[in-house]
Amino acid sequence: MVLAQLGGSISRALAQMSNATVIDEKVLNDCLNEISRALLQADVQFKMVRDMQTNIKRIVNLEALAAGTNKRRIMQQAVFTELCNMLDPGKPSFTPKKGKPSVVMFVGLQGSGKTTTCTKYAYYHQRKGFKPALVCADTFRAGAFDQLKQNATKAKIPFYGSYMESDPVKIAVEGVERFKKENCDLIIVDTSGRHKQEAALFEEMRQVSEATKPDLVIFVMDSSIGQAAFDQAQAFKQSVSVGAVIVTKMDGHAKGGGALSAVAATKSPVIFIGTGEHIDEFEVFDVKPFVSRLLGMGDWSGFMDKIHEVVPTDQQPELLQKLSEGSFTLRLMYEQFQNILKMGPIGQVFSMLPGFSAELMPKGHEKESQAKIKRYMTMMDSMTDAELDSTNPKLMTESRIIRIARGSGRPVRDVMDMLEEYKRLAKIWSKMKGLKIPKKGEMSALSRNMNVQHMSKVLPPQMLKQIGGMGGLQSLMKQMGSKEMSGMFGGMGGDK
Repeated sequence: MVLAQLGGSISRALAQMSNATVIDEKVLNDCLNEISRALLQADVQFKMVRDMQTNIKRIVNLEALAAGTNKRRIMQQAVFTELCNMLDPGKPSFTPKKGKPSVVMFVGLQGSGKTTTCTKYAYYHQRKGFKPALVCADTFRAGAFDQLKQNATKAKIPFYGSYMESDPVKIAVEGVERFKKENCDLIIVDTSGRHKQEAALFEEMRQVSEATKPDLVIFVMDSSIGQAAFDQAQAFKQSVSVGAVIVTKMDGHAKGGGALSAVAATKSPVIFIGTGEHIDEFEVFDVKPFVSRLLGMGDWSGFMDKIHEVVPTDQQPELLQKLSEGSFTLRLMYEQFQNILKMGPIGQVFSMLPGFSAELMPKGHEKESQAKIKRYMTMMDSMTDAELDSTNPKLMTESRIIRIARGSGRPVRDVMDMLEEYKRLAKIWSKMKGLKIPKKGEMSALSRNMNVQHMSKVLPPQMLKQIGGMGGLQSLMKQMGSKEMSGMFGGMGGDK
């Protein structure tokens, strides 16, 4: 996940404070100094860091706190709130609506990843049920149309551009008109890269903007420039009304925090962050869940949304029924592996779980895990229905294992590994037996307490500690039963 290093440093500072026997002024100062150091290394502006320190000290006034108050919790909450304030521009951006044609124009500096981000943006909305289209109004850079063409073809998104026409305004107008006739509801215009000093290119950008009348202008910015992002976002904002920012290349270096905080200072909302070069390595940027994941507290609502995207609504009650029965078969494992692969990058999904620090899964390991899952699925493709649907581990005799290994072209050792993984998951699954599933978001205090007991047995001790022990788990369950999550669980609970 992005900013893994920064998140790890802040989490460690908070953990050291939690382990201290007495929370006094010295412990508080040590913790704040550690957090400030981490933020300065991420290239956050010094003034912002100093203000954050002052604000936290004002909130956590140790002398004024009543005896018996949980100082650790107040401290964590203060850090969380201040980080949110640092990244929050305080105003929402335009969101396209399905069925109503919206024109979105992308602007930015040379090499910031505009063309790639256009396709990622279109692909993200396509998965949400929109009908996007791409228009290449970049006539300045050789190969710009070719790049857009390749990306769009790969993602199966219609595109428009010209090798002959050199007037970007004409191409933009023609493309927008054409896709409006074809009833596309999200028309994305990619413009030439520019440098903030180039007056001619800025003029061209203004002309394209006036001709196409975009509903939203998105400024794409490379995060490696750190706090210099402030000047750039300002320069663009003065020439064309930038409505939102997308920060790219967040996976490659440590300056992402500085870029995000600098953009927020210009009062422009960051709507997405690019976390890799592949088409699905693109995350919605929402301040609270982002900070929550950064501090290793997870993002339940984001995780639930992912599950809803991947597991069809009609399958959810059936899956939860199996979960409460505690029966786990190889076929079920195969289906869950399919769902995991559909969710996108594994590290991105796991970082939504409380207690899972992004540092636990370095970049290379993520690819390794995905390859391993695909290997396991290949082996399962060589199994019979009886083997896939059996809950009896003794069914897997030596001759069957050899047959599966031959059929899938893998060594016997790999098949044994896969069966070990199955046994491990079956053990966790069996602990879920008897879990009360809420109906339509209703979760009574009694069933919540019973579920807390259940979950505390299932969760790894480290994750339980990160959530905040039994108390933290209880408040998490309360949150899951609350109105905010009732919609999610409504779909999952079915009408049993």
